[in-house]
Formats: sequence, C-alpha cells, structure tokens
Amino acid sequence: MEHDALDAGEARYELVISVDARRSGQYDDAEKPRMRERIYRVLETAFAQAGVGRDTVHMEDRGDGVLVSVPGRIAVTRLLGLWMVEVHENLREENRSLLVPLGLRVAMHVGPVRHDSRGISGRAVDLTCRLADSAVARQLLDRERADLVLAVSDSLYVDVVSAGGKFIEPARFSRARLALKEGEVSAWFHLPGRPAPDIGPIAPEEPSAPVGGPPAAPVGGPEAALAAMDAALAARAAAAAGRRVDDSDRDEEDGPDRYRAQGDLSVHRNNVYQQPVHIGRVTGDTPRKD
Repeated sequence: MEHDALDAGEARYELVISVDARRSGQYDDAEKPRMRERIYRVLETAFAQAGVGRDTVHMEDRGDGVLVSVPGRIAVTRLLGLWMVEVHENLREENRSLLVPLGLRVAMHVGPVRHDSRGISGRAVDLTCRLADSAVARQLLDRERADLVLAVSDSLYVDVVSAGGKFIEPARFSRARLALKEGEVSAWFHLPGRPAPDIGPIAPEEPSAPVGGPPAAPVGGPEAALAAMDAALAARAAAAAGRRVDDSDRDEEDGPDRYRAQGDLSVHRNNVYQQPVHIGRVTGDTPRKD
C-alpha cells in the first residue's frame, strides 16, 4: 500500500482491524503454518469478494493473526457488513474439513493511525488489539461454540453500526464494559448469524495449557493454588457424603468445612449405624478391625 506521506508524525483516520486466532498457543510448530495459511486465505478471499483491492489495505503479520488498516476512501460499512459476512462464510467453509475448528476474534475501531516503514501505530491500534484480546471476546467464542466473534469500539458502534446498513444489524450487538490496561471502556460484541449475545458474567482469564500438556496453574500464586485444592477436596468429600458444597446446605452450628489431606478422604456426619461398620481400607497384612 502506497501512502502520500510516510511521516510517522502525521496521523490519518483509518479503520483498524485486528484478527486473532483462538487458542493459538495450543497449535504445535507443524500446525501453525497451516493455521496461518487458513487465516490469510479467509481474509484475502473476503477482501476480493467484498470488492476491496488487496493493494488498497495495509496488512501486518502478527504470527497468530493479522493487523489491518483500511484508508478512509473505502466505506467502513463495507467492511462491517459485506466483508464480515464473507469472512464468516469463508471461515465456516475452512472448518468443514477440520477436526478442531479455527476460531477468529475480530475487532474494529476508527481512529488516528500513523504509518512508518515498519507498520502502523497509535492509540487506535492499541485499542483495537485490546478489544480482540479481551476476556469477553475470548469467552464468548468458547462459550457459544462460535467460529467468529466481532468486537467494535463504542464510538464505531455509535457512529456507524447503530445506523444499520446492508448486512449490519445493530440489534444483534451487545454492549459490555471492559477493564483494559488503559482503563475501563465500552465495546459492542456480535456473533455473525446469531441474535445479540448474552454477555453474562465473564470470569477472569487463566492461562491455557498446550494440548496434551499439564493443566495451567491457578492464578495468584501458592495461596490461590492451596485454596483451589481445598475447594476441590471439599467438593469431592461432600459428593461422597451425598451433600452439596453450598452455605445454604450447612447446619448453622456446623460452620464451613475445609479439608486438606493426602490419600483417601471420607466424610461421615449425622449417620445412624444399625450394626458394626468398617470405615477406611485394609492394606497389606494389617488385621481388619470393626
């Protein structure tokens, strides 16, 4: 893409698009090149189908995704509408032959962008990337078992999406508040081909383990790890005793139960035994005692 000026100090208002692959860290070295090929095939085919020349947009490779800027002479509605429809359809076609479908998080925002010989920069770029990487975008994609999630900035929704247009349905977007590094912002989320998503409660993100690797460690250090272990053991013990781990299910005088143990653990409470019973297990040659 040629620019009239390559002065890094001169900003232009452009549409910024960030595209990230779902759980890209779980792809091994042999699979990542194929994943990248699929992403580029999906995006570049969609540009052609939407009538947007590949040489009119700026694209930067991000390893597990792509960063795009589109000059102001190309209507934003074309990217929000027709281009997104084609991206979704191309992605669905790619996924027909995959055991593990490729999922994409796409974010859009319009703002001042600076170009230099190495790429683009600016707060508009930062915000767009944050939206694509947000917990809401990640968890919506997983929870709804979707191929694609679109996140747009609040200003882009107000200025463009809310007016509607061809393939743009504002009623199918849902608003959410995001806590980003730069502070809290509002954003709007859309799952193509579906009603407005129910954002619901979004849990804090935890690092995911590679496929076949060990489970991720709980966030928060040793104390959090012990707390998680306590909760898991308490749940297992309560299940063995036929009770839920729930404050409403406890007798007031009992108080909260916490367990930390090695090996086997069983919980017995308020039981009436009509004959001698054996609790525990017999190991080795130790004589059994009732």
